[in-house]
Amino acid sequence: MDLAILILYSLALLIIFIYSLSQLQLLLNYLKAKKQADTAKKFDLSDRTQIPQVTIQLPLYNELYVVKRLLDNISAIEYQKDRLEIQVLDDSTDESVALIAERVSVLKEAGFDIKHIRRESRTGFKAGALREGLKIAKGELIAIFDSDFLPKKDWLLQTVPYFKDTEIGVVQTRWAHINRDYSWLTKIQAFALDFHFILEQTGRNFGRHFINFNGTAGIWRKECILDAGNWSGDTLTEDLDLSYRAQLKKWKFKYLEDVETPAELPVAISAAKSQQFRWNKGAAENFKKNYRKLLRDKSVPFSTKFHGFFHLLNSSMFLIVLLLAILSVPILYIKSQHAQLGWYFNWLGVFLLSTIIFFLCYFVAWKRVQGSGFKSFLKFTGMFFSFFSVVMGFSLHNSIAVLEGHFGKKSEFIRTPKFNINSTNQNWRKNKYLSQTLSPQLLLEFGLWLYFGFGLYSAFLLKDFSLAIFHLMLFIGFGFVVFKTIRT
Repeated sequence: MDLAILILYSLALLIIFIYSLSQLQLLLNYLKAKKQADTAKKFDLSDRTQIPQVTIQLPLYNELYVVKRLLDNISAIEYQKDRLEIQVLDDSTDESVALIAERVSVLKEAGFDIKHIRRESRTGFKAGALREGLKIAKGELIAIFDSDFLPKKDWLLQTVPYFKDTEIGVVQTRWAHINRDYSWLTKIQAFALDFHFILEQTGRNFGRHFINFNGTAGIWRKECILDAGNWSGDTLTEDLDLSYRAQLKKWKFKYLEDVETPAELPVAISAAKSQQFRWNKGAAENFKKNYRKLLRDKSVPFSTKFHGFFHLLNSSMFLIVLLLAILSVPILYIKSQHAQLGWYFNWLGVFLLSTIIFFLCYFVAWKRVQGSGFKSFLKFTGMFFSFFSVVMGFSLHNSIAVLEGHFGKKSEFIRTPKFNINSTNQNWRKNKYLSQTLSPQLLLEFGLWLYFGFGLYSAFLLKDFSLAIFHLMLFIGFGFVVFKTIRT
């Protein structure tokens, strides 16, 4: 039994180390990308003959709190009016339908080509709505925004010109966060998303590896969507699915790190959990659906297959982290009972390099948004360990999502409740879309909180503090998730 635990523990450390090496390569790509000038061919939008027709799609489902803000924002976007169409793809079932209809009517009177599109059935969820709108879309380019996104006025002027290159199928922009500093939860979410949108997306794009359209704040060539097989609702992350199918068809993606698209982060942990569940389960579903195609494509280089493997299995790392965490407590006792294995445990210390690599990668992304300097570094250090503590606290929840994805359990597309937060004292708990039920999973998370508390106790009992920081982070992370969930 001890040998089996030791082997599994070592394998988990090895997988995380290999994953960290993939992130290190993305960091090197990112640093190279920052030195490279933008030489892309672009449309001259001052020349009316070069202005392509654009359709903006706004997929909505019960977005009472943010829909007016969204439509007001979209109506302010600068573009040739007779070359712009807006589709409000409304699957709502509540009073927001009337609010949308009223606002659409006002915009029509103001001269906008805007349509309020309703379906009888929510078949295919968001993917189904996008597909339905695409049937009648006038645009050769299709911009997509979720309800909590607030693109800047010049968003189309900054993205559309890149489609002069006929091989480009997608232009994706970087998410920004209008409520980054609202709470500790929003700070942690922003920390994670900044890393993805700064280092990972730029690094993969520069290395000519597969990246993903992020479901919103991007623009597609209609021909690319159709050539890749159109939107499909058979996974919970239809954006990742279509992205891989499009790139397997040799369409190029262009990522614009310098173009920010502000959005609102979930302020309730239940909302963050539902979003995390969908993203992580959808990624696992997409690994099953698309990785074999990528692996068999002889025209795709090994490096892209390697990064594609970790890209699609990114969410599955939660399983490895959870396994590593659970095994780490018995490892303390095995170590104390087998002094002859001291040399082996010393060698396992090499895997601390993973933490150093992650620390460096996240710091580079942090500097891009928060700036450098000693105070910034200290703030980053605190945020880094806080972030990974909470990530580990989410590991059980996200592991369940990943397992459901790999084993093919189907579930509905659960939307993330939006809040339209304007101040830190706003009572968002009255949001009608928030789930008020506590999952039985919470008991397991509470049990793990106690378990890692026992791990901390064991450090003092055995006088071995080699894993004390790790167990402290796990104790804090699961405690945060449990008590934040109860409080919500």
